[in-house]
Amino acid sequence: MKPERQARERRTKLGRREFLRTLGAGASAAAASTGPLAGEALADTETDDEKRKPRYRETEHVKTYYRVNRYPK
Repeated sequence: MKPERQARERRTKLGRREFLRTLGAGASAAAASTGPLAGEALADTETDDEKRKPRYRETEHVKTYYRVNRYPK
């Protein structure tokens, strides 16, 4: 291989490496500068009675769903 070509390839490889290093450093700095994305946690607004109330309601469409999806034993 000719010396000129070797020098050109070496410059190209170093250029790519430097580009990737710069890209990685920039991404790290950008991620560090954004800070946490989640906001503050909020307390529950339900009372104890609301938490314990029954939520399942056996309506007609629920009965139909379970009747239709019943498998033979």
